[in-house]
Amino acid sequence: MTPEVYANRISDRQNIDPNAVGDLSDLKVPGNQSHDLPAVAFHLLESWYRDFIHTAIIKFQARENKLEKVLAAVRTGPSQTEIREFPIPDIPEDSALMKMEVAGICGTDVKFYKEPPTKSPVIMGHENIGIVERAGREFTRRKGFKEGDLVFVEHYVMCGKCEWCHLGEYRHCENTDWRHNPEAIRYGYTSAEKAPHLWGGFAQYVYLPWNAVVHHVPKGITPELAGLVTPMANGVEWSLFDGGVGYNSTVLIQGPGQQGLSQTVISKQAGASLIIITGTSKDRARLEVAKALGADYVIDVQKEDPLARVKEITGGRGVDIVLDCTAGAGTMPILFGVDALKRRGGTIVVQGEMPDFPNFPIGKVTVKGITMKSARGHSFRACELALEQIASKRFPLEKITTHRFGLKDVDLAIKSVGGYGVPDVIHASLLPWK
Repeated sequence: MTPEVYANRISDRQNIDPNAVGDLSDLKVPGNQSHDLPAVAFHLLESWYRDFIHTAIIKFQARENKLEKVLAAVRTGPSQTEIREFPIPDIPEDSALMKMEVAGICGTDVKFYKEPPTKSPVIMGHENIGIVERAGREFTRRKGFKEGDLVFVEHYVMCGKCEWCHLGEYRHCENTDWRHNPEAIRYGYTSAEKAPHLWGGFAQYVYLPWNAVVHHVPKGITPELAGLVTPMANGVEWSLFDGGVGYNSTVLIQGPGQQGLSQTVISKQAGASLIIITGTSKDRARLEVAKALGADYVIDVQKEDPLARVKEITGGRGVDIVLDCTAGAGTMPILFGVDALKRRGGTIVVQGEMPDFPNFPIGKVTVKGITMKSARGHSFRACELALEQIASKRFPLEKITTHRFGLKDVDLAIKSVGGYGVPDVIHASLLPWK
């Protein structure tokens, strides 16, 4: 329902809302047609009042739908969540408001839900897919996104000025580095106390400032499948760009979670001739999915000697590249990876954040000429390639998006991804309107 515009109830331009729209004298309404409501509405939307009118309409529609407030799941402490209400924010010309469709849940959410890095209340959710509900004129002009577009929003909020931003490596920008910058903004990490509060995908709406990093979701991709873009982009970044996986590569992937399965897809697409993936006995269902996505061999490390099995599969040669996608497994995956690499010149990509590593095998790493790289997020280019990969429909990616949860079930959803709760969850989709 569109609010009526009454010419005789118009006031100051700072006061524009559905119940008070201002003086028509400066709106360039031609001739004496100001009594014609369609003409008035058109010229209002083309005038400098445009952004105020649009914000007012959103608020009006929210009231009509009894959505005067935005509901969000807020982490308030270790493994604690509350459903809270936040006001619908005003949207400047260079910003936008996104209506959430799907927020993906990954291992990082599991880790930081159990052990929050800060004491501040946080709306978690950093794998965010939604529809642009409201876009300021400058936001559309500069970034090319209009209202109604289905988009993926990276969790990095850039400065747009530093060397990393100019390279499209927003993950390295200080403006979004929450570990070192207390004022950093990153979706799923920034305090909900920071206005306009909507800094996470576990909410009905997300605020998009001018420096949000946004991607178009290709046509034909459902929001739920698009929710895989973050782990898939990590697959591109870690296996292709960092690990150097390519034609005829032999690859060992440790961990069959959503990250490991994404590495499997990307390695297969890149032309790897051999893909081995390891897991534990509780990962049985995930290991089956790995085979469906292109893994040549799967190893249950609790039932077999993984190093002996890798040597057997490779004829004693070892693999070219090791991708560590384990979570909370300590130093063992790295020690195993170093041993599983070929005699000279292998590469291992690790994502572990252990504070220390007693007796690190530096001598073996040096003698074998191993290159070790750290897995740290993804670049803009990796996200674009990931979206193209999903759009290709070459792989049965629906096997990864296993479960859906509503906003009130955030606690159960996160714990289920971590292996406690609903069984056999790989990638969980949070639907904030469910």
